[in-house]
Amino acid sequence: MMEISFTEKDIQFRNEVRSWIENLYPENIKQKQNNGERLSKQDIIDFHKALSLQGWMGYNWPEEYGGTGWSSTQIYIFQKEFGLAGCPNILPFGVGMVGPVIYTFGTDQQKTRFLPDILNFDTWWCQGYSEPGSGSDLASLKTKAVKDGDHFIVNGSKTWTTLAQHADWIFCLVRTSTTEKKQEGISFILIDMKTPGVEVEPIITIDGEHEVNSVFLTDVKVPTENLIGEEGKGWTYAKFLLAHERFGIAVVGASIRQLNQLKAVTSELNNPDLETKINELEINLNALEMLELRLLSDLENGSHPGAESSILKIRGTEIQQRLTELFVEASGEYAIMYPGPHGHLENEPAGPEHAAKSVSKFLNYRKTSIYGGSNEIQKNIISKYILGL
Repeated sequence: MMEISFTEKDIQFRNEVRSWIENLYPENIKQKQNNGERLSKQDIIDFHKALSLQGWMGYNWPEEYGGTGWSSTQIYIFQKEFGLAGCPNILPFGVGMVGPVIYTFGTDQQKTRFLPDILNFDTWWCQGYSEPGSGSDLASLKTKAVKDGDHFIVNGSKTWTTLAQHADWIFCLVRTSTTEKKQEGISFILIDMKTPGVEVEPIITIDGEHEVNSVFLTDVKVPTENLIGEEGKGWTYAKFLLAHERFGIAVVGASIRQLNQLKAVTSELNNPDLETKINELEINLNALEMLELRLLSDLENGSHPGAESSILKIRGTEIQQRLTELFVEASGEYAIMYPGPHGHLENEPAGPEHAAKSVSKFLNYRKTSIYGGSNEIQKNIISKYILGL
């Protein structure tokens, strides 16, 4: 892969990250990740608590709000080393999404109340954006919040809500007024998942997993103090959040690790056509890494992720999906022996060790080009804000 010149300080930091992975990365979680096993809720909590203990949960936050204050280069090194080591993804909903919204647009009281719990992973957040009829066209959302004294009464539903079955709080886009322009009249509020009227129902995905959910909100009373920023300005905050979300979707380090694993799997297959496909994928991954570095440099110079993050989202997710496709191709007929709802796995998987899991991952990763705003919508954003079309 591409070599990057680091300063002596950067190299010391990289060694610090590698030392944590070698010595403090919880061993049971490391083994599960290396073996491709599902992590329990407690595993996920323990991993984030270990990061918090190290002071790294706020890896992308400024120091004034309890973050690391790391440079763009340090963030790049941190994410790449964690990806290369196969660490679990840091859940983005708190530290990567609602946290930056709160410290950018929230009141001092909200910052004091919510930010420390995010950094300590004492609160598990989920995202309430998509609705049954409002996904890519998010501004058409219909969940309503009607003001009643010092509360909002919220009615509606959210869907595809990742890990809502574990969450303590949900940040939601709700409609607080009806206007001619649908982007107006939307507000951004925080809801305690224990509030009466909040109901979570599982959605079992094509790979047989329970990762996403429907969330139903029936006469849910939410204190008006849980409104972020100004009423009716939620669309502005939503765009800010989605830019941060899309920026973190590319996961270059994890893709490099998977590419190296794919090369190891295919090294003895003597399949020139597959090798050509892998080489093409590596070229695209190199280009993606360069794009990520350029955007991180822009961040360090004071800019916020804008439409350029849509490019990162598109290319990153396309590469992730292509990796899973090539793993299935490398598995050949043994790919059918996977432990999903339509697989034929009996006592022991037949064929190579990687084959049984390749289809499950292939099916699961169909989601990557949809969440965070579908790739088709990202292309519209690029054409409008970058190309001026």
